[in-house]
Amino acid sequence: MLLPFEAIIVNRRIFLSMLENYSLEQLNFIPKGYSNNIFWNIAHSVASMQLLVYSLSNSNWRIPKEIVKGYRNGTRPDRLYTQEEVDAVKSILVSSAEQCEKDYNDGYFGDYKGFSTATGFDMNSIEDAINFNLYHEGLHMGYILAMRRFLADIV
Repeated sequence: MLLPFEAIIVNRRIFLSMLENYSLEQLNFIPKGYSNNIFWNIAHSVASMQLLVYSLSNSNWRIPKEIVKGYRNGTRPDRLYTQEEVDAVKSILVSSAEQCEKDYNDGYFGDYKGFSTATGFDMNSIEDAINFNLYHEGLHMGYILAMRRFLADIV
């Protein structure tokens, strides 16, 4: 089975470019009709990989627990994020995806505990989780691309 690590890493590099090229104000901006912002969508993507791939395979997380807990499913921006928080996510954005690929190739993951998403995807193996992760990150990339049109007036 072909796994989408290359696509995940490309996606993460695009996310990184956004974190480097948008102002903190732009990253924190929540457009009307949305419940989150660009930064949350990126950080959520990083956190979700740890939960979907690592937690459900009974494997230790590879990123700080504060990031996983702060941006997991069910969280929303309840304050303005700081530059330090943005920098913390930037520092692991690409490397955590590269680590996941290495962990997969090294046989790091344990037995996968099946999981069905709210949207009806059934994941029964680590490969299913890695493939679903790409889909999930693509959804969040789509949200970000839609949000960008609201940034024109924000410096």
